[in-house]
Amino acid sequence: MIVKTKKYELPTNTYIGVAFKSVLKEQWWVGLIYLAICGCYFLIPSWWWVIGATIALALYLLFWLIQFAGVTQMEQGKFMFQKMSYEISSQQILLKINTKQGMPMKWDQIKRAVHTKDAFILFASKAQLLYFPHKIFNNDNEIRFIDTVLKRKGFIK
Repeated sequence: MIVKTKKYELPTNTYIGVAFKSVLKEQWWVGLIYLAICGCYFLIPSWWWVIGATIALALYLLFWLIQFAGVTQMEQGKFMFQKMSYEISSQQILLKINTKQGMPMKWDQIKRAVHTKDAFILFASKAQLLYFPHKIFNNDNEIRFIDTVLKRKGFIK
């Protein structure tokens, strides 16, 4: 079965939000480092531990926000934000700009996937993702098919 979606353009704000949340979930251990540095206050009482750790954490988070905002402006990342339709099968995902131009993406290029209540999110890297809201599918059978393919490929449980 091949699922043909409606044309969809990924909003840059959605991309930045999804990618940033993904990095925060992936790198949860940064919070432990922050707490450990703040905990040094109890060894050598000085508010500079907390202030320094907070500044470092803010700079770290700002770094990732700037990275994802930069992807939306770079020429190499522009294809993610074009209006495209998709043809999804169990062999590949075909990203189609129009009827004559398209790019195949094999399932082995996908690192992980998430199925939220209103979208499928496929991650190829930290900065590259495919976002498929349920509204671009024609019916519920197509959503169930994509869910089944993702389960068979081992991306979701």
